[in-house]
Amino acid sequence: MKSMTTVIAAGLLACTTLSGARAETIYLTAAHMIDPAAGKLIESPAVIIKDDKIVSVGAAASLAAPADARKIDLPGQTIVPGLIDMHTHITSRPDKAGYEKLSISVPAQAVTGVANAAKTLQAGFTTLRNVGAPGYADVALRDSINSGETAGPRLFVSGPAIGATGGHCDENLLPASYHDTREGVADGVDAVRKKVREVHKYGADLIKLCATGGVLSKGDVVGAQQLTYEEMKAAVDEAHMLGLKVAAHAHGTSGVADAIRAGVDTIEHASLADADGMNLAKTMGAVFDMDIYNDDFILSEGAKMGILQESLDKERMIGRAQRETFKKAVQAGVTMTFGTDAGVYPHGDNAKQFAKMVEWGMTPMQAIQAATTTAAKVLGHLGDDLGAIQPGKYADIIAVPGDPLANVAVLEHVKFVMKGGVVYRQDDLPVVKYAGVR
Repeated sequence: MKSMTTVIAAGLLACTTLSGARAETIYLTAAHMIDPAAGKLIESPAVIIKDDKIVSVGAAASLAAPADARKIDLPGQTIVPGLIDMHTHITSRPDKAGYEKLSISVPAQAVTGVANAAKTLQAGFTTLRNVGAPGYADVALRDSINSGETAGPRLFVSGPAIGATGGHCDENLLPASYHDTREGVADGVDAVRKKVREVHKYGADLIKLCATGGVLSKGDVVGAQQLTYEEMKAAVDEAHMLGLKVAAHAHGTSGVADAIRAGVDTIEHASLADADGMNLAKTMGAVFDMDIYNDDFILSEGAKMGILQESLDKERMIGRAQRETFKKAVQAGVTMTFGTDAGVYPHGDNAKQFAKMVEWGMTPMQAIQAATTTAAKVLGHLGDDLGAIQPGKYADIIAVPGDPLANVAVLEHVKFVMKGGVVYRQDDLPVVKYAGVR
């Protein structure tokens, strides 16, 4: 549990943020800093922040505090760029799985998204890419956060995922008499192209395709391809023409390969990608976004959460294989970003994936880069000001005790969170008068 001081501070910060008050200058110091762009640990850093951007970074001994600066000192802490999770479902609850999810309305999911956004920000994730939400609930949440009405990470959202009738992104739980079809369903090249235009029209920042079956969908085979190459190519061409990136849910070998050939930007899950698919990804510039933590949660807690036995069986089949694929992809040099499928497991536990990424082949620095500099680059122009503690970037900074390069699991224990120069968390640390609190 957070201390009462932290809870009160968070409330005050949210209220003052809504009022529009801003600190002109902040001078932040810490024991260490992770610089993922340079791939190294820096001792005794100092950061000068002006409004929501970083203006200077250097050694505290040589970078003096401006006379009018509000000071934040984080002794014994390592500062890290605000973390980025590239695969979340911010409006979903893990305890509403299987048939239970049919009871959840779109307005209820939007309200849930507000709570999940706060938890995720408190966990040090200052940016999320949300890949699938009904009724454009994620668009509404993004706009609420951007306006200052709601506290949460920066959101880049897909709205409804686009997929085939009866596929992973359709609703397959109800019998035919209900005629229930999800709003992202589209069959055929023309219908898929039109659906991309529709999703863009209603506010999406990116397009999510469902290229293959999935674990938590009823009645499909997890690796079976569901969109044709021609359908995916039409979707990608349309999205790229509109300036949108495309993420493709793809577990199976053929679905992964066809999605890459079609020009998608990221492959979500990539569980059964083979050597040819990995080489194709490197050639085409596609990025793997693999959720290798949540297997633990699904298999230990899934039955309690209402996950169907069919889905639990699919997870047992695919989970270990996905981790083996992750290891091979790292060794092959495929570009990898950080995506967790938050919403399948509890929001706020996103950082638990770092330890799994290291266990399955990454160095701690590679894992941190996946969630900072690499993720920012994969976001394209949306990530230009993200992913590093550098002049010109947003002042998205977190702090953790100890050295994440020695023990990456310390990223699960965030003590300080700043997003855009606003402090949202400062646990058990000295509070300097006006220390970034607005």
